[in-house]
Amino acid sequence: MTRPSAEILAVARRWIGAIQHRRQIELRNLLSEHAHLRFVGTGDGELWAGQVVREGIANFFGAIPAFLKHEETFAEAFENGDTGWACLTHELVFANQPERIFFVRTTLIFALEDGVWKIVHRHGSVPFPNMEFVGSAQTAIADLVAAAREGFSLDQREGFASIMFTDIVNSSRLASVMGDRLWSAEVSRHFAALRQHIEESGGQFVKSLGDGTMSSFAEPGQALDAARAILQSTARSDGPAIALRIGIHTGRLVQTEDDFFGTVVNKAARITALAAPGEIRVSDATRRMVGDSGDHRFSEPVPVRLEGLEGEHLVHRLV
Repeated sequence: MTRPSAEILAVARRWIGAIQHRRQIELRNLLSEHAHLRFVGTGDGELWAGQVVREGIANFFGAIPAFLKHEETFAEAFENGDTGWACLTHELVFANQPERIFFVRTTLIFALEDGVWKIVHRHGSVPFPNMEFVGSAQTAIADLVAAAREGFSLDQREGFASIMFTDIVNSSRLASVMGDRLWSAEVSRHFAALRQHIEESGGQFVKSLGDGTMSSFAEPGQALDAARAILQSTARSDGPAIALRIGIHTGRLVQTEDDFFGTVVNKAARITALAAPGEIRVSDATRRMVGDSGDHRFSEPVPVRLEGLEGEHLVHRLV
């Protein structure tokens, strides 16, 4: 028998509130942990499934600007046995577009899992593409999906790992000067040189994507040694003047079968984005695990906010 459900409506409103206030742990906890979880967005190709949704959800909604207005205009929910559904609409005004009102529609399907209502299907839409809606293309989950399909694996299966990202800052300018063919060959040569430094320092070259790389190290000191060697080698190269930024974070591994996800990866990527050309930025966790070794010197910590992660985070620059 289908009947209105105040309980499901309350859970649906908790979901909306967690998005608005960026409560990433609550977002994860409201989602089913099963493979039948589905997430549908507005943009082309925004249809994701399973664990990758739970791992990437904070980054996806973290790209949304701050709200100036968030008003519910319609809400209803129903249940029938162990299943239920909710439909909500909202008027939103964002800090980066204060003169404009957006109308957002959300449909949530729920299932009772161990006596708790969990979202098994989410469909959200706005009458605009993401670029116009939030001012950026939201690719966090899509990137995770692409990485999972790539089928990469890590040699290290448990404990702490130091994740390092590198990114070529001036790639668009160099590509336009050199032409796509020559630039592609240069990037391949660059990646090969990075792989050599990473492996010589005891790390594992995990993957390359576009103009960036990701690698993993069992010890944070190994990651710092590799990062420093990479910058020095890049500066001495006879090729085009590549401007490189590097970010490192150390945290506990989160790995399922051969797919590697988790906060340690997301935080390392966010720290990399903060680095200026020619800089190595590291998290406070990495700094503390290295200790006061004379081999590495660091700047004073700077408190920053990282997209998709709650609170402030201390970041150092490797001198």
